[in-house]
Amino acid sequence: MNGTRVLVLNSGSSSVKYQLIDMHGGDRLAVGLVERIGEETSRLKHTPAGGGSREWSGPVADHDAALKAVAAELAGDGLGLDSPELAAIGHRVVHGGRRFTEPTVVDDAVLAEIERLIPVAPLHNPANLTGIRTAQQLRPDLPQVAVFDTAFHTTMPESAARYAIDVETADAHRVRRYGFHGTSHAYVSRETARLLGRAPEDVNVIVLHLGNGASASAVRGGRCVDTSMGLTPLEGLVMGTRSGDMDPAVIFHLMRVGEMSADEIDTLLNKRSGLIGLCGDNDMREIRRRVDAGDERARLAFDIYIHRLKKYIGAYYAVLGRVDAVAFTAGVGENSAPVREAAVAGLEGFGLAVDGELNAVRGDGARLISPAHARVAVAVVPTDEEMEIATQTYALVNDSGNLT
Repeated sequence: MNGTRVLVLNSGSSSVKYQLIDMHGGDRLAVGLVERIGEETSRLKHTPAGGGSREWSGPVADHDAALKAVAAELAGDGLGLDSPELAAIGHRVVHGGRRFTEPTVVDDAVLAEIERLIPVAPLHNPANLTGIRTAQQLRPDLPQVAVFDTAFHTTMPESAARYAIDVETADAHRVRRYGFHGTSHAYVSRETARLLGRAPEDVNVIVLHLGNGASASAVRGGRCVDTSMGLTPLEGLVMGTRSGDMDPAVIFHLMRVGEMSADEIDTLLNKRSGLIGLCGDNDMREIRRRVDAGDERARLAFDIYIHRLKKYIGAYYAVLGRVDAVAFTAGVGENSAPVREAAVAGLEGFGLAVDGELNAVRGDGARLISPAHARVAVAVVPTDEEMEIATQTYALVNDSGNLT
């Protein structure tokens, strides 16, 4: 393989995010987004390495049209998909089930398995598949690599991954904890170890990926041993629009007493719950503004969010036994000092604390926000899922045995 560039594609239901990365030095040669695919008001924003973003709006009928538009933008910068420098295309795939434990070169069997998993990821896997198939049409000679959100969590022991329901029923319908945001948890746990000047295999980390979707993981020596999301991304922490943990009997109650259908409850729990259900906002910045203005509904939403976060920190402390660091990442985790402060407040007995001045500093790089000589480091580590996908893709295709 001669090329050193990897194109990373994250194909959502109505969007395509992309980055072209040169793996020689880790430089991002181009970054972009196509959104509102299938609408008259579709928009593409493309930013080459030298700056000078280009934007245009207009109808983009489908993912095929979206990726062709991306290819045209890249070609306009001399970075076309026909470039011999392009080594592979790496695709984010949300659900890989139990079979895919590492990045995988896509073939017909892999596509069939991703398709078979659609029932457990109905919003994500179809869009991921469309992105892969379109990229194959554009460059049929190029390795296409699937990097799975669930892969990092496949190291969980059965005691963490299994639900306490009838085993035959669970196995027949693939019901178990899979976990998500795996590329982020992998990247952040490794970068946290680097920040501490230690090898990943020597460090135990609790990673808190806090965005509109949110998840926690317990990482022992570089391997995930527990995570908060389950069969789907609904379980776990309070999120922007998702409820997170709750009594499953709530569903039966709403069916019987509220006469709600399964689809209505699905919409309620995934799109009308969490922060937006509690206070009408799912943007933490707006919620904090309302809290500071004395809004009691926003205060309750914030307190519920933090309460659940503390519970997971404590639970994963118990799972790991020894914790070297707690790492905050993603949009809320990286940017909301009040969330970080509140999440560890009262946990001094666990060796956790934040330094107010360090916590208030905004920055782009990984940094410690705990007091000097703290027993447990508290860190802010910006996630970089695209770089993680590119790194895993390049490492895989750089092994000539995977190109046959």
